[in-house]
Amino acid sequence: MNRVTRPIPELTGCSPERLPLADLLAGKQPRVLRGLVSEWGITRAGLRSDADAIDYLRSFYNGRVISASFGGPEIAGRLFYNEDFTQLNFASRRTRLDEVLEQIQRHLADERPPTMYVGSTVIDSCLPGFRQDNDLGLAGHGIDPPPAIWIGNRTIASCHYDAPNNIACCVVGRRRFTLFPPDQIFNLYPGPLDPTPGGQAISLVDFANPDLERFPAFRTALEAGMTAEVGPGDAVFIPSMWWHHVQGLSAFNTLVNYWWSTSPAYLPTPMHALYHAIWAVRDRPESEKRAWRDVFEYYVFGDGARAGAHLPAQARGLLGPIDENQARQIRAMLINKLNR
Repeated sequence: MNRVTRPIPELTGCSPERLPLADLLAGKQPRVLRGLVSEWGITRAGLRSDADAIDYLRSFYNGRVISASFGGPEIAGRLFYNEDFTQLNFASRRTRLDEVLEQIQRHLADERPPTMYVGSTVIDSCLPGFRQDNDLGLAGHGIDPPPAIWIGNRTIASCHYDAPNNIACCVVGRRRFTLFPPDQIFNLYPGPLDPTPGGQAISLVDFANPDLERFPAFRTALEAGMTAEVGPGDAVFIPSMWWHHVQGLSAFNTLVNYWWSTSPAYLPTPMHALYHAIWAVRDRPESEKRAWRDVFEYYVFGDGARAGAHLPAQARGLLGPIDENQARQIRAMLINKLNR
């Protein structure tokens, strides 16, 4: 079968008060957290009806303009590219959340509705008060990431990775999560770095109908993947850098997620280094690239203390531990060099 069948391991008996966050982070493996947010207000409203869930969301909306994505019925919810990958197959525009909710509600019974999608919208900015009865309370674990809300119909977030850890809480409707470890990047056929449907490169494989002649290595990814169907009240822990494909299975879906990094805030995204390395290293002769691979292994990917261990502490500079002050100096140095 051309689909992932191995289940994501599950934890039961979860709640915001009984969230084993330290164990999840230590294990670095995905987990389905059954019933984690089953007592949230939005979850209870959605279990009554889609109309109640929509009214519940409207009750908190402050009128602030948000960004939403719209596509025709022909894309079947798959936010993707045109045929030559030069443009996206949907349009994004600034609008009001209540107007998007009204449009979704109008098409709930359609067999092939137009695609409507509100992605990664910070809850505190547009739904003040929502968190009072809908929050994981992660501040009690020493972190306080601002939750984001995702609203739409049967939309598909094509397979991609995110640098932060993620707890994705399914509160209205059902979704199917399909996950792959980071090393499967070689078998998932990532698309362009720009443009992208949501900010990160996505797999070009159509999971509903994979073309294994065009993407033969996807067979290997299928063997490494894990999947789960989750319903209202369930959540999925997605470790940093794990690839995930998320399919909305219901006519109306709402998800709340929390992204956070365990790295210090003064460390920039490694994407900056990736772009720079593509520019500065990728197209050099193979012999030079092999040499630079060793250099990166010595300074970056190997033991962080090794490169400076033989130097006195006062002489280590960048080879010693990086703090916030040193991070500012590095940033200024790089800006100066790049502007020459």
